[in-house]
Amino acid sequence: MPLTTSLQGLSDNNVPGIPPKVATYFRDVTDHHQRVIEQILSFDELITGMLTAGIAQLGVRQNADMRRISAWAALVAVPTMIVGIHGMNFEHMPELASPYGYPAVWLVMITACTAVYRALRRNKWL
Repeated sequence: MPLTTSLQGLSDNNVPGIPPKVATYFRDVTDHHQRVIEQILSFDELITGMLTAGIAQLGVRQNADMRRISAWAALVAVPTMIVGIHGMNFEHMPELASPYGYPAVWLVMITACTAVYRALRRNKWL
Protein backbone atom coordinates (compact mmCIF):
# COMPACT_ATOMS: atom_id res chain seq x y z
CA MET A 1 0.00 0.00 0.00
CA PRO A 2 2.71 2.57 0.79
CA LEU A 3 4.12 2.20 -2.73
CA THR A 4 0.91 3.42 -4.38
CA THR A 5 1.63 7.15 -4.14
CA SER A 6 5.26 6.73 -5.22
CA LEU A 7 4.35 4.60 -8.22
CA GLN A 8 1.53 6.99 -9.13
CA GLY A 9 4.00 9.87 -9.10
CA LEU A 10 6.46 7.97 -11.31
CA SER A 11 3.76 6.92 -13.79
CA ASP A 12 2.35 10.47 -14.05
CA ASN A 13 5.82 11.70 -15.00
CA ASN A 14 5.94 14.06 -12.01
CA VAL A 15 9.55 13.15 -11.23
CA PRO A 16 12.08 15.26 -13.09
CA GLY A 17 14.67 13.41 -15.12
CA ILE A 18 12.50 10.42 -16.07
CA PRO A 19 11.87 10.21 -19.81
CA PRO A 20 8.22 9.99 -20.94
CA LYS A 21 8.92 6.61 -22.57
CA VAL A 22 9.90 5.15 -19.20
CA ALA A 23 6.75 6.62 -17.60
CA THR A 24 4.63 4.21 -19.68
CA TYR A 25 6.48 1.29 -18.05
CA PHE A 26 5.81 2.79 -14.65
CA ARG A 27 2.08 2.97 -15.56
CA ASP A 28 2.22 -0.75 -16.32
CA VAL A 29 3.95 -1.44 -12.99
CA THR A 30 1.33 0.75 -11.23
CA ASP A 31 -1.50 -1.27 -12.85
CA HIS A 32 0.09 -4.56 -11.74
CA HIS A 33 0.57 -3.13 -8.28
CA GLN A 34 -3.10 -2.15 -8.09
CA ARG A 35 -4.18 -5.65 -9.15
CA VAL A 36 -1.97 -7.24 -6.50
CA ILE A 37 -3.42 -4.90 -3.85
CA GLU A 38 -6.96 -5.85 -4.89
CA GLN A 39 -6.08 -9.57 -4.74
CA ILE A 40 -4.52 -9.18 -1.30
CA LEU A 41 -7.60 -7.34 -0.04
CA SER A 42 -9.94 -10.01 -1.44
CA PHE A 43 -7.82 -12.77 0.13
CA ASP A 44 -7.91 -10.86 3.42
CA GLU A 45 -11.72 -10.68 3.28
CA LEU A 46 -11.92 -14.37 2.40
CA ILE A 47 -9.68 -15.40 5.29
CA THR A 48 -11.60 -13.14 7.67
CA GLY A 49 -14.86 -14.78 6.56
CA MET A 50 -13.42 -18.25 7.03
CA LEU A 51 -12.16 -17.42 10.51
CA THR A 52 -15.53 -15.91 11.45
CA ALA A 53 -17.33 -19.05 10.24
CA GLY A 54 -14.94 -21.26 12.22
CA ILE A 55 -15.51 -19.23 15.38
CA ALA A 56 -19.28 -19.43 14.85
CA GLN A 57 -19.10 -23.23 14.48
CA LEU A 58 -17.03 -23.47 17.65
CA GLY A 59 -19.63 -21.41 19.51
CA VAL A 60 -22.42 -23.70 18.31
CA ARG A 61 -20.51 -26.79 19.47
CA GLN A 62 -19.81 -25.21 22.86
CA ASN A 63 -23.49 -24.32 23.27
CA ALA A 64 -24.49 -27.91 22.51
CA ASP A 65 -21.96 -29.18 25.06
CA MET A 66 -23.25 -26.76 27.70
CA ARG A 67 -26.83 -27.87 27.07
CA ARG A 68 -25.82 -31.50 27.50
CA ILE A 69 -23.92 -30.77 30.73
CA SER A 70 -26.88 -28.77 32.07
CA ALA A 71 -29.26 -31.60 31.21
CA TRP A 72 -27.19 -34.12 33.16
CA ALA A 73 -27.00 -31.70 36.09
CA ALA A 74 -30.79 -31.42 36.04
CA LEU A 75 -31.12 -35.20 36.04
CA VAL A 76 -28.83 -35.47 39.07
CA ALA A 77 -30.56 -32.60 40.90
CA VAL A 78 -33.94 -34.36 41.16
CA PRO A 79 -32.83 -37.37 43.25
CA THR A 80 -30.39 -35.19 45.19
CA MET A 81 -33.24 -32.95 46.32
CA ILE A 82 -35.46 -35.87 47.34
CA VAL A 83 -32.68 -37.68 49.20
CA GLY A 84 -31.62 -34.40 50.83
CA ILE A 85 -35.10 -33.86 52.25
CA HIS A 86 -35.36 -37.44 53.51
CA GLY A 87 -31.90 -37.31 55.04
CA MET A 88 -32.78 -34.50 57.46
CA ASN A 89 -33.88 -36.93 60.19
CA PHE A 90 -37.27 -35.38 60.91
CA GLU A 91 -39.45 -37.17 63.44
CA HIS A 92 -42.82 -36.35 61.89
CA MET A 93 -42.62 -37.63 58.34
CA PRO A 94 -45.62 -39.83 57.52
CA GLU A 95 -43.72 -42.02 55.06
CA LEU A 96 -41.21 -43.08 57.74
CA ALA A 97 -43.84 -45.01 59.70
CA SER A 98 -45.32 -46.63 56.60
CA PRO A 99 -43.88 -49.94 55.43
CA TYR A 100 -44.19 -48.66 51.87
CA GLY A 101 -42.43 -45.33 52.53
CA TYR A 102 -38.99 -46.37 51.31
CA PRO A 103 -40.22 -48.00 48.07
CA ALA A 104 -42.56 -45.06 47.50
CA VAL A 105 -39.65 -42.60 47.68
CA TRP A 106 -37.72 -44.76 45.20
CA LEU A 107 -40.72 -44.84 42.89
CA VAL A 108 -41.11 -41.05 43.08
CA MET A 109 -37.40 -40.53 42.32
CA ILE A 110 -37.43 -42.92 39.37
CA THR A 111 -40.63 -41.41 38.00
CA ALA A 112 -39.32 -37.84 38.37
CA CYS A 113 -35.96 -38.72 36.76
CA THR A 114 -37.73 -40.50 33.90
CA ALA A 115 -40.00 -37.49 33.32
CA VAL A 116 -37.05 -35.08 33.30
CA TYR A 117 -35.07 -37.40 31.01
CA ARG A 118 -37.94 -37.67 28.51
CA ALA A 119 -38.48 -33.90 28.54
CA LEU A 120 -34.79 -33.30 27.87
CA ARG A 121 -34.78 -35.90 25.07
CA ARG A 122 -37.86 -34.35 23.50
CA ASN A 123 -36.20 -30.92 23.54
CA LYS A 124 -33.00 -32.48 22.11
CA TRP A 125 -30.82 -31.54 25.05
CA LEU A 126 -29.70 -35.13 25.40
